[in-house]
Amino acid sequence: MRGDRVEIVIDAGGEIRTYDVVATRAGRRVEITTGRGVVEVTEVTRGGTPVRTARFMANRILALVEHPAGSPTIGEEVIHPQR
Repeated sequence: MRGDRVEIVIDAGGEIRTYDVVATRAGRRVEITTGRGVVEVTEVTRGGTPVRTARFMANRILALVEHPAGSPTIGEEVIHPQR
């Protein structure tokens, strides 16, 4: 869903770097996987095809913040496609 964003804060040996992985188009989402000391943040299409991937060493990550696409709040109009 457009609006998905993951912010990764890394200890880069004396300095702190911040990376953002964002769903760039409608229908895409950002997924996070971990395994064997590596954290992988991937932007994927509706069908599950990876568009781009960022890999980080887990022991270097200071913070991993997920910013999901906002859901409508009270008073906002939701438009559903015609079927």
